[in-house]
Amino acid sequence: MNYLDSYQKLRAVLALESNRIEFENLDIYKQDFHSKSQRLLPGEEHYSCKEHDEEFYTPQTFFNDLGTIDGQIYRHDVDIQENERFFYRVFMPKGMKRAKCAIFLFHGFNEKNWDKYLPWAHFLAEQTQCAVILFPIAFHMNRTLSVWSDKRKMFLLSEKRKEMFPNVVNSSLSNVAISLRLHARPQRFIWSGLQTYYDVIQLMEECKRGDHPLIAPDARFHIVAYSIGCLLAEILKLSNYNNYFEKSKLCLFCGGAVFNRLSPVSKYILDSEANIALYTYMVEHIEKHMEHNPHLKHYLNGPHLEGQVFYSMLDYKVKRAYREELFQNVSSDLMAISLKQDTIIPSYEIVNTLQGAARDIPIPVEILDFPFDYDHVSPFPFTEKNKELIDVEFKRVFGKIASFINR
Repeated sequence: MNYLDSYQKLRAVLALESNRIEFENLDIYKQDFHSKSQRLLPGEEHYSCKEHDEEFYTPQTFFNDLGTIDGQIYRHDVDIQENERFFYRVFMPKGMKRAKCAIFLFHGFNEKNWDKYLPWAHFLAEQTQCAVILFPIAFHMNRTLSVWSDKRKMFLLSEKRKEMFPNVVNSSLSNVAISLRLHARPQRFIWSGLQTYYDVIQLMEECKRGDHPLIAPDARFHIVAYSIGCLLAEILKLSNYNNYFEKSKLCLFCGGAVFNRLSPVSKYILDSEANIALYTYMVEHIEKHMEHNPHLKHYLNGPHLEGQVFYSMLDYKVKRAYREELFQNVSSDLMAISLKQDTIIPSYEIVNTLQGAARDIPIPVEILDFPFDYDHVSPFPFTEKNKELIDVEFKRVFGKIASFINR
């Protein structure tokens, strides 16, 4: 089946929202999940870390002068139940009872549905004979409020934002909700990232206890990640909680660079005002924020290894030796594919991060170009035009990824 047909047919059958769907040589399951890390998010005044017996008091301040609608944008993160209880899909080779191999497929920033990833999951499950877990990042995909995807309301909110910030670039109905939220509280990026990290670990522990109906307790896990999902994947692999990712392959597509080397201003990702606020908080003043917020410092630059790795991935110059040593240690398990015309996460920045300043880390980074119009958001366009070429390039990219996992 070619790429476009796979996309159209999978999109149609998954719209049925069934708990189990038979499709070609696959069984596609819907699994419920309840995050145990929701109380880590902004919105509380009192936090605790049971692992290290620490207590934190964090007064809450919200900035309500940046534009909102129906009181739905600035709700406390801890109160958003859609982010705490959600479902994820698992693509299984037909007839497989419990998978001995599973691949986490992580998506990009500000994505609201899995449509473009459906052919990716189909191809990977077919070529690797692994279960493919489409796991959503916090406050993305089906972990969001429905109003954030209401086109009419988001268009009006974007117009209001343009009036308030006349110089804003690339404000759109697609990115206004996430732009408003990150503009008001840039630290959301950190906390939602950590929540997702802990959610993945929670799911893996469920599997290892034998409590997951589809994944065997001794299953080997791999990761295929795209765009900002690559940052999550790198933190998981480099921190290697309980050696869960000791033998895991990590395949990065259109991602892998440290945070301050991304250029995410796009009508599909973030507007310019949100990007400035995020960069200022995460890069320019992060040390000062940690000084005034012991809770943030504890998780980002304290005893939590996952936080230390996260911190090392924010600024290219900060903790570079530490970060590059971690990459060197796992270099045989990593590969990356970048695109020549990608301006959001440029190829040279992926190389700078993964191969290090001295280019002495042997992580292969292949830079490809396609003979059709594409960009970071849409590397494989869903169009009849050039569909044969698009199919060839899609299978070339994911064929390389599948081969690396199958080694």
